[in-house]
Amino acid sequence: MSSQPQTLQQYDAELSSCLEEFYHQRDELEKSIQKEEEERNKINFDIRVLTERLARLSDSLTKKKASKAEFDKTIAETETAYAKILESSKMLVSVLKRESTELLAKKSEAQ
Repeated sequence: MSSQPQTLQQYDAELSSCLEEFYHQRDELEKSIQKEEEERNKINFDIRVLTERLARLSDSLTKKKASKAEFDKTIAETETAYAKILESSKMLVSVLKRESTELLAKKSEAQ
């Protein structure tokens, strides 16, 4: 009978040892879970921040592209008007030269 109590003590010791190992593994797992939850929360926060930033950038880009399109339109209209002014100036100079030549010729004939 003395071996039976010793066997019970061995079982008790093994059971206690196994339970201690389970407690330790559970605690390690809990630490790992907390660490991953913190990381997940940080990533979710970063996603919110980046999503807001993306929305602001998209809005800014839309406004700037519309403004650029207005500049492009104004520049094109100004270049077209400037080309017409240059053409008109060339024609005016040509007419003035022709008139000047004709007036000089008439003046020479009159003398």
